[in-house]
Amino acid sequence: MEINSQVMDPLEKTGFLLRGLYQDHGFTRYHMSKFEEYDLYSRNRDFLLSEGVITFTDTNGKLMALKPDVTLSIVKNTQDSPGRLQKLYYHENVYRVSESADGFREETQVGLECMGPVEEKTISEILSLAAESLSLLSGRYLLEIGHLDLLKGMAERLGADAEITARILRLAGEKNLHGIHELCGEYRLPPTEEQRLRRLLSAYGTPGETLPVLAEVAAGTGLEESVREMEQALAPLRGTEAESHLWIDCSLSANLKYYHGFAIKGYLEGIPDPVLSGGQYDALMRRMHRKDRAIGFAVFLNRLERL
Repeated sequence: MEINSQVMDPLEKTGFLLRGLYQDHGFTRYHMSKFEEYDLYSRNRDFLLSEGVITFTDTNGKLMALKPDVTLSIVKNTQDSPGRLQKLYYHENVYRVSESADGFREETQVGLECMGPVEEKTISEILSLAAESLSLLSGRYLLEIGHLDLLKGMAERLGADAEITARILRLAGEKNLHGIHELCGEYRLPPTEEQRLRRLLSAYGTPGETLPVLAEVAAGTGLEESVREMEQALAPLRGTEAESHLWIDCSLSANLKYYHGFAIKGYLEGIPDPVLSGGQYDALMRRMHRKDRAIGFAVFLNRLERL
């Protein structure tokens, strides 16, 4: 039986197309419950994008929550599979505090997760699928790619304590070079390392323009491997349609308790907020007693209503 796409609204059709893309690449759909025990989110509250969680007491007396996040639920409800890569995709609603903080909102996400022996080939596939996902939404898109280990390593080379390093990373995420300069001056941090960090954050552009600069900045720092990982992961995308839509941005930041390595954000012309976000989250796996490596991203369908 053929599916009549004319009866779908635009967001339903977009979700259908994304699911087809992921299934064509060997991903299996993961179906989830709308509910999880509240303790899962309480223990990982700083992983969530919002503080508010809708809770209720189940008939057995357990405190439950409408899920505000998909990744946490998938990590909790799957198991390690030594030597085998689990490729899952989902099309789910999550429930969060509205941006105006005057109530809760329901959001629809379509995304994917890879868990297991995540290698450079897997990372390349994820980056390619992120670009393909954005191209299904609009021909005018930008996929920003950063490497959290490179950013964190450069910040730590300033020799500051953990609290000051966290402030530097926050300023880096805001692209606030002036704020970084003032902070380094206030605490008399090494000017040469400050300059190196500022060069890293200013290296913003296409892979062809930016990767040689990153290699030069990282030379002799012990962070050369992070640049090599970027070069290897992006190599398969050279010469493809996606190449002109890729942008290196080493100011991309995330919660380092949970994330490391690659971070990605996807934008469409006309929408100020990212419509796609993801990265590597081995640290989250360790916190939840998992040994597998992991990487994934989500597309936020509700944000497409702004087009």
